[in-house]
Amino acid sequence: MMMRTKQILFAALALMIFLPSFLNYAAAAEAEGRVTSKDEVVYATLKANGELDDIYVVNTLEVAKAGEIIDFGQYSSVKNLTDLSELNQNGQAVQIDAPEGKFYYQGNMEDNAELPWDIEITYLLDGREVEASELAGKEGHVEIKIDTAANENADAVYFENYLLQISFMLSNNYQNIEASGGMVANAGKNKQITFTVMPGQEESLSAEADVEDFEFNGIDIAAVPSTLPIDTSEMESMTDDMSALSDAISELNNGVADLKKGVSHLNGGSASLRDGSAQYKNGINQLDGSSSELTGASRSIGDALKKISASLSGDSAQMDMTSLSELPGHLTQLANGLNQAADGLITLRDNYAMAYGALDGAIKEIPAHQLSEDEITGLLSSGADTNVVNKLVESYKAAQKVKGTYAQVQEAFAAVDPTLNQVSGSVKEMSGSLTAIANELSASLEDMDTSALGELQKGLAALSSNYGEFHTGLVGYTKGVSKLSSSYSELHSGIAGLAGGTSELNNGVGELHNGTSELHQETKDLPEQMQQEINEMIKEYDKSDFEPVSFVSAKNEKVTSVQFVIKTEAIEKEEQETKKAEPEKKKGFWDLLLELF
Repeated sequence: MMMRTKQILFAALALMIFLPSFLNYAAAAEAEGRVTSKDEVVYATLKANGELDDIYVVNTLEVAKAGEIIDFGQYSSVKNLTDLSELNQNGQAVQIDAPEGKFYYQGNMEDNAELPWDIEITYLLDGREVEASELAGKEGHVEIKIDTAANENADAVYFENYLLQISFMLSNNYQNIEASGGMVANAGKNKQITFTVMPGQEESLSAEADVEDFEFNGIDIAAVPSTLPIDTSEMESMTDDMSALSDAISELNNGVADLKKGVSHLNGGSASLRDGSAQYKNGINQLDGSSSELTGASRSIGDALKKISASLSGDSAQMDMTSLSELPGHLTQLANGLNQAADGLITLRDNYAMAYGALDGAIKEIPAHQLSEDEITGLLSSGADTNVVNKLVESYKAAQKVKGTYAQVQEAFAAVDPTLNQVSGSVKEMSGSLTAIANELSASLEDMDTSALGELQKGLAALSSNYGEFHTGLVGYTKGVSKLSSSYSELHSGIAGLAGGTSELNNGVGELHNGTSELHQETKDLPEQMQQEINEMIKEYDKSDFEPVSFVSAKNEKVTSVQFVIKTEAIEKEEQETKKAEPEKKKGFWDLLLELF
């Protein structure tokens, strides 16, 4: 019985020892809390030169179910900011008995903690680098330089995905405030200077001012994730504009190609015009040069006809038959000379007709379109190569001048061909008449028919008289040819100048086309290249898909936000405080009693 009692006692003691632990485990399991999200705000203070001074984190836990929760962080100490309950810290684990709702606590980082950015701040007074403490109360030109870079000893995720907004205040009493790469704005009685550093970028920033009695409240730096999506609507409009520009350059290049073809055709036509004009000029000069010979020969023929007619006008019985017998040969020789002159005129007419045809065809190919001064001014202001446009306008004006001059003298040019035809016909006709007279005279001399000689006399007299009229017309014609030859030299000079100008223009347009072709090649893929650059820029700066990670511990989950608030110490003048010595109060009993506790 005693043994049985002991066994029951041992069992009861064992149950008393182990049961509380099971009960505590069950209670703990029932009291476990649940967190739906966590935010971290990292507060850091820097010395005036940017060196890290202190860093702590305020954690915000969204507690969906009250109970015990565990958060993690490399803290040297923790502090409850929600209620008066104590927090238990075991290594990196922070045990919290959290009520439902938002729970705040502060974790002071260990001494080896570092920020994701290296921030270096230097101060210059009148161009000389000085310590921040030396600037307080100073006067002169102050420059503040801020250099930001990645901290190789920290997690790069923040440097690559967070943008920095750096701002500070300068007194409105300072003069000539400037911020290279920053924005200066009014903020009450001060000027606020703000810089933005994009994710993944290292920057060198500076601000300067002329100051008196310098004081500085320090620099505020906020680091937040660049999670705002980039609006690409304006960029799409920009790429559309760039596509329109590329298309316009393509059209310009095609237009210049057409212009090149047209100018090349004009240049060929101008060269043909110059060659035809030269051929015509040579022909008209040749005609003018032969005019004196032609009029001289015609004068000799006229004199000979007068002499023959005079020799036959006497009594036929008293004629010198020896001289008369030689007359048919002279008449035949004279007729042959006229035939040769007529053939020469026909050849000259053919050459002239060919030259005139080439000249007329080339000039007719010059467009008759009239450009107004407004159109020429618009062309000059179109952005095209000014030298090429000026050459184009000069060639246009020269071509129109040639066309206008030709129109004025075309009637004279056109009259040359029928006149040559008429003159050569008249000479041929006279040659035929002389040949007929020579034949009749020869027949009459053989038959000694004196009555026929009388008819011969009348024929020669009429021929001599008519020839005088012909010679007068021939002289007038040759004077016209001489005047035409002289005036055409000036026209030919203009045509030669036009050909030279169009040749130079052709070379200029060729260079212009080479330039537009090169520009077209460089810009035809510009919209795609620009879109690619935009995509790369968006990829670089649009961090909208970034998922926050805990700054204090990789073990923390459900982190929705991590932000950094960084502040440098101020630069202030030391205040000289003089305190009056207060008489020491005599302590009473209760004071002495309280001091014991």
